[in-house]
Amino acid sequence: MSLKLLIDEDSLSKPLVKLLRKAGHDVVTVNEVGLSGKSDLIVLNYAIETGRIIVTHNCKDFEELHEENIAHSGIFVIRNDYNYSKNMSRQEILKAIANLEASSIPLANQFFSLNHWNY
Repeated sequence: MSLKLLIDEDSLSKPLVKLLRKAGHDVVTVNEVGLSGKSDLIVLNYAIETGRIIVTHNCKDFEELHEENIAHSGIFVIRNDYNYSKNMSRQEILKAIANLEASSIPLANQFFSLNHWNY
C-alpha cells in the first residue's frame, strides 16, 4: 500500500523525498506544486483538494488547523528536540510512516506525531 503525501517546505529534504518515493509512496512537495511561502491554511487546502497527507515539522500551526475540525486526509508531524541527537533521521521517518500505515488505523482527520511511531 502507498500513501499520497505532501511534504511541507519545513520538512523538504531531497533524500527523504527520494526514500519515500522508493518505498512506493506518491510524494509531492510544496515547491513542486507552487505552494512555497504560502500560508499553512493554503497548504492544508491543497492537501484536502488532492487527498494528500501532510508531512511537516510545523507541529504548532498544523495542530491548531487540525483542532479547527477541518476535514483532511491526515497530518503527520515530526517533532524536533533541542537535543539534536533525539531528532528523527530520514530512515526513522520512513519507518514511522510504514509502522503507522501497517497499523490499519484510519488516517483521515487524524493528527499523528511520527516520533511515537518510530519503534
